[in-house]
This record gives sequence, C-alpha cells and structure tokens, in this order.
Amino acid sequence: MLPFTAWACIGCSTTENSLESGVAQSNAQDEKSPLSVEKLWEMKRIGSPVISPNGDWIVAPVTRYTMEDDKSHTDLWLFKSDGSVERPLTRHGSADGQPAFNPEGTKLAFVSRRDEDEAPQIYILPVSEPGEAVRHSEVPTGVSAIKWVGEHIYFISNVFPDKDWQEMKEKLEENQRSHVSAHKWTELPYSSWDRYLDEKRQAHVYRIHQDGGSEPEAITLPSGHQLPRSSQGTGSYDVSADESLVAFVSDTNRDDFNPKIDIYLIEPGSAQAENITPDNIGVDSNPRFSRNGRNLAYTSNNIPGFYADTNNLKVYNRQSGQTQNLTENWDRSVGSLVWDENNSSIYTSVSDAGTRRIYRIHRVSGEPRPITQNTDFPSFDVAGNGTLVAQNHSFLYPPQIHIVDTGDGSTNRIDSINDDVLADVELGTYESVTFTGADGKDIQMWVHYPPGFDESKTYPLFLLIHGGPHSGITDGFHFRWNAQTFASWGYVTAWHNFHGSDGFGQDFTDSINPDWISKPYEDTINAAEWFSNQSWIDADRMVAGGGSYGGYLSSILLGKDHPFNALLIHAPVYNMYSQMAADFAVHSARFGEYWEDDGSHFDGKTIYEKISPHYYAENFDTPALIIHGQNDLRVPVGQAFELFRTLQSKGIDSRLIYYPDENHWILKPNNSVYWYHQVRDWVEKYAEPGGR
Repeated sequence: MLPFTAWACIGCSTTENSLESGVAQSNAQDEKSPLSVEKLWEMKRIGSPVISPNGDWIVAPVTRYTMEDDKSHTDLWLFKSDGSVERPLTRHGSADGQPAFNPEGTKLAFVSRRDEDEAPQIYILPVSEPGEAVRHSEVPTGVSAIKWVGEHIYFISNVFPDKDWQEMKEKLEENQRSHVSAHKWTELPYSSWDRYLDEKRQAHVYRIHQDGGSEPEAITLPSGHQLPRSSQGTGSYDVSADESLVAFVSDTNRDDFNPKIDIYLIEPGSAQAENITPDNIGVDSNPRFSRNGRNLAYTSNNIPGFYADTNNLKVYNRQSGQTQNLTENWDRSVGSLVWDENNSSIYTSVSDAGTRRIYRIHRVSGEPRPITQNTDFPSFDVAGNGTLVAQNHSFLYPPQIHIVDTGDGSTNRIDSINDDVLADVELGTYESVTFTGADGKDIQMWVHYPPGFDESKTYPLFLLIHGGPHSGITDGFHFRWNAQTFASWGYVTAWHNFHGSDGFGQDFTDSINPDWISKPYEDTINAAEWFSNQSWIDADRMVAGGGSYGGYLSSILLGKDHPFNALLIHAPVYNMYSQMAADFAVHSARFGEYWEDDGSHFDGKTIYEKISPHYYAENFDTPALIIHGQNDLRVPVGQAFELFRTLQSKGIDSRLIYYPDENHWILKPNNSVYWYHQVRDWVEKYAEPGGR
C-alpha cells in the first residue's frame, strides 16, 4: 500500500496540479445541479450483496424512499455476475431483506413482513424462473439473521424461553390488548440504541426444514445459553456445511453489566454446549466455519469494555482443539469473515488508514494481502467457485455492486442503479492529506472541495468531527453527513481522523482512553491551523461540528480556545454523569464508576471531573446549533436540553432542534431534509459561503 502522499487525489483533481482542469469541467457542466439533500433522497440505497454457490447470481436489497408519505420500500434485486441481468426480484412493497440462497442456488429465502404477518417471517421464491414468494414460517416472535445450510433454514428469534409457540402467540396477543405501557426491569440491559428490551425474552437460534411441515427446532435454547441480549445478527452464529455443529456467541458470565462474550459449539438436538474460548477475557465473535467444516474462524479482542480493541483473526481446529491467532503481529482490526473456495484463506473487510479494504489472510502463514486499494468495500460475499462480489462506494458515489478480481483487485461494476440521478449532478473533488497532530503524529484528513473550486479565491471551512470516537471516516458515501453536499453549499469541507480513530493501529486508537479530550482537541485545532495556512481558505470564515462523540468534542470546543465562528452539535455527550442513563456506560467497565476515588489520575471520579464538557461551561461563548432525537437511547435526549439551557442562561446565540420521532440519527426523509436546511442556515449565518 502506498502512503497517502503518493495517491493524494482519488478520482479527482488536486489542489496543486489539477484544479484548473476541475474548473474547466465545471464550466462544461453548467446544466448540472449540486448534490443537494433532495438528490440524496432520490437515490436508491443498495445493501450488502449475497452470491449463489455457483457464482452466477447475486441478490441485494435495494431501498427507495417516497417523500410524500415519508416511507421506505425495500425490494430484492437480482443481478447476473456477468452484468447481463439487473432487475427487481420482489415488488411486494414491504421490507424484503436478509436474502440467503439454498445450497443448490436455485431458490432464495428472505425475511419479510407481508399481508397478515404480525412479525417478520421467512419467504422462499425461485431465482431464475417465474414464481411467487411463499411464506415458509409462522413464528409468532418473528425471525431474523437467516442462513440456508443443508436441508434447513436457520434463524434467530427473541422468544419467551419458558413458553411453547402457542403460548408465545397468546402472550403477544395479550400484550397488544393491554393498555399498560409500563416497562419493568430488574437487571441490565434495559435498552439498545432506540429500543427497550424485554428482560423476559431471550434470543436463540432455531431451524426449520426447507420442505416445511414442522415446527421450528430449538438449537441453542436447550443449552441454557442465550445470544447477547442487546443485539444479534448473522455474525452471532454459524452452521457447518454438514449441519453437524452450530457455533454461537453467548455471555458466559450471564451478566450484561459485566459480560464475557465467548463462542460455543453445540450439536443440533443436544443440550450441551462447549465453550471454545474460555481463557480470553475480551469479546469473541463472528464465528465462520470453513467450507469443509474442519476449522472455525472468528474474531477476538482482549480488553473488556473497549469496543474498538483490535479484532484478531483466530482459527479453531475442530480435530485438534487448538486455536491459532493469525493476525497477532498485524496492527489492523479484522471485520466480517468469509472463507475462500478451497479453505486456504479467509477474506475480511478491514478499516485501513482511512479506507475499508478487502484483505485475504492465509490460513497457515497468517500473511495479510490487500485485494482492493482505493475507495470503500464495506461488505462482500464469496461463491463456491471463488467469485467475489462486493459493495463498493466512495465520497463521490453511493453504494454499487462490483465483481472483484481476487488476483489483481480490479473490479467490474454490474449494476446501474442511481446512474439516472447522478447524471445531472455536479460533484466537487476530494483528496487525502496529512498534517501534524498531537504528539507529533501524522493525522490523515479527507478534504472536499466545492464544485467549480478556484484556488485563486478564498473559501470558508466547514470542519466535520466524526463520532465513535473510534469510528474513523473512510472513503465512502455518507447519506446522513454528506461532505459533498456540504461542499456544494460553497464550503471546503473536511473530515479528520483524529487520535482515537480506528484503522491506524491499536496504539493510535486506544490513545484517547480514558482522556477523551486532550489529543482529539489538539488534532482539531491543528487541522484548523493547517487550513489557515492554505491560500484558498478564509480563516475568518470557519465553522465546525459533529454528532455523538463529535457532538461531545464540539461541546468541549465551546469551553476552550478555537478559531470557529459557530458550532453544530448533534446528539452530544454533554454531561458524563447524565450519560449513565444511556444504554451503556462509557468508561465505567474499564476505568471505574464516577464515585470511585483511589487518588490516581485514572479512577472513575477523577476521569469524569476532567472530561465532562459541562465542567467547562463557564468559558462557553460560541454560538451553537444543537440537534437531538427523543428516541436516542445511546445518548439520551436530556443531554441536548442541558446544553441548550446552559447556553441560553449565558446569553449565547443558540438554537435547539428537537425530533420527537428520531433516534441517534435522523432517518426519515423529510426530517433529514429539514436537518440539512437548518444546518445550512446556521453555518451560512456565521460563515458566508462561496469563494471570494
């Protein structure tokens, strides 16, 4: 992989040698319009593709939105791997998703909620011949995360463990008739992101025969081990090709306040589950059997309470019972796993220095080899014949479907979705730069230039601060915070991957714990200084802002020296004590509770006093736009009201936008359009757009 300076401009002009050609191109595109938020919502959104075992067919969910009723409509689309077929496979109008081919590749199972369905169910339809989708399950508690293996379709359902299916149906009907809206909890967790959890229900793996005619068979329930309560998905379990063994993740401690997530193996029909990761105190997850069933790959980290700890790739040999860490000496974190066609390597998507790349890791040597280079490849699938299909996007185009050559990394796009929308859109350009941040470290930053950028003029800066704090910004299309849309308003827009961002090594990612302030703040100020030194930036027209942790760091900026005229603060962590009401506590699992005081620099009490933004309120003097949603359980909405009241009490120009029907993100079309327009109105108030 070349350093950033060697491929600074990706599909765009650079500030030094190509800006004039970019201006010439924009003059030839006067008929085109900028990438507005309205255009964003005209686009269809392609989900993760799956490929048939023989490599001929690809299916992916495609979602479109209708502004008049504020609704989404997800259908499954069928593609031929040679690009000769592209058409909707379902057109029911409901949310069709989670496709899974049968082993022969002739049928497709998917999850949908149609007609009289009270909960999502499994549907099956033929792939390459006419036919209607037929409902295959009647599970009162619903299905998710389906996999078609051998003669069965496997799925996850959140059930009442002490009831049979009929009793569960009656219980759900009773709940619907009840006029009591109260929730009751006696233990954690009580919520996850935007939903409250029922502590009487458990997530378990089931299977149903492909021919139907029988009740679903419980796989994990007899063992007494449930899947993690807060969230489950296809990465929570896997099934060997011969169906002799199921791997699943579960909390060994049976204590969601202090969980220990391990991987268990169980034979269908058995009540005994074997823990194959008892010695690791971190999280073990994403089990994936090799195609021959002899090995089980999975991801593993070491630090409890640190979600961004480096995920290593480990392989468990079923015959010997031995486990090998393939990436022990590789300073990158592996993601989803897929075995190659001959069981000799494992493919994974890796956040790598600002770009998600597909890597191939050799089963024996552990050598990682990058398959893709530029632009993002967040999800992929591999057929039995070795054909690799991937979702690909960049800052300049939304998700597409590509066939990837696993030898040289070249790709062949097989869809044309959204080409009609983008045909009359004028885009700006972008590049990757580096500047010196805290501790003298190089900080990577994505810089976006507005359409028609003229380096002889000066432009305002809109510096974006990403969330996480460990979710680094990669070269992909972001619908909720689209840098090209912000740039189209007449701003140079940038995302900097400050200390704490993933993809730059474990030390860099963990360098901000537990001190969330010092290094990211210094990196942010240095980013602004870098821009101030550019001839095409007007240092008197700078604004900044972010959401979640980005809202937290923006709240910190309120009380510290900075060059920004105004701030955008979305879903901020403002008061670390109030944040205890969230679906998880940020620092307590690793560094202690806020009342614990052992006199050190890292006890819970000292940490909270040092890093909570509300302690800096006496220095607040920057205008701020604050936005939050009522259904946000990751950062409870009270955080925004506390911050707004503080700013108003100090007489600081501030605006609060409250969404009673949104969560941590603004997801509804009309609410999103309003969000973008309000942000534009705010930044234009304090930093006039356009070149001068």
